[in-house]
Amino acid sequence: MFPIIGILAVFGAIVSGYLLEHGNIKVLMQPAELLIIGGAALGTILIANPLPVLIAIAKGIAGVFGGSKFSKAFYLEHLRMIYELYNYARKSGTAKLEEDIDRPDKSQVFSKYPNFLKDHHAVAFLCDTLRMAVTGGVDVMEIDSMMEVDLEVQHAESSQPIQALTTAADSLPGLGIVAAVLGVCITMSSLGGPKEEIGRKVASALVGTFLGILLCYGLFGPISSAMGIEQEAESRYYGFLRMASLAFVKGVSPMMAVELARRSIPHGVRPSFQEMETTCRSGGGGAQKVAQKVAAGG
Repeated sequence: MFPIIGILAVFGAIVSGYLLEHGNIKVLMQPAELLIIGGAALGTILIANPLPVLIAIAKGIAGVFGGSKFSKAFYLEHLRMIYELYNYARKSGTAKLEEDIDRPDKSQVFSKYPNFLKDHHAVAFLCDTLRMAVTGGVDVMEIDSMMEVDLEVQHAESSQPIQALTTAADSLPGLGIVAAVLGVCITMSSLGGPKEEIGRKVASALVGTFLGILLCYGLFGPISSAMGIEQEAESRYYGFLRMASLAFVKGVSPMMAVELARRSIPHGVRPSFQEMETTCRSGGGGAQKVAQKVAAGG
């Protein structure tokens, strides 16, 4: 919602100020300039990035307008899942847990949390780590080092679409100049004609520069920054899973494990200890009520 409001504010303020100065809005309607700038920017993205990065860019932009999923209710649900999983491991034994982490989609614990199962990277990160702990022969420091390497790879991969969009945004002012130069070329070829026609062509050329700068600093630059914030939120979520995994490897109690994981949650979305305890110790219906109350801001 806020990105849409922000975009409306940017374009609304610019157009309103332009009209207050008695500008002619028709002058800004230059589809040819927009085609040059937009088409060239799209081409640079296609040249510089493989298909997986292009798909990630599209998903990242959609995610900006869809809102962040990393809310307090999201973390409460995952705290509940971790608590259930570690309780299940204590009661059923590590052999039974190994079956669940080998096939999480068939697990009686993970199957209760379809939102978690949809995130294949998070599922692989948690299950691969727990598998190393269950198999044995690997100490805590080695497992932590493996998780650190995994997180570095994940962070580098998630940074690629942001860097690609940032590069494209930075190129827009230059592409606006290209469009303006083409407009000047057309203007020069019209010298000797009516003054009104020359003035119209000069205005059209200047609109190219205007659009390039506006799209860079007023649209694609902020979207890229928003994608970076969402990437940071995702990195903190993986840090949360890392802390939960370390707690399991160290053999602490399920409640202590979720408390350690809770402490790694950013303050803005971190549940209180009472909210966490109520969610973890209550039944499925009770946990859902707590999560709904938190999501509603209650």
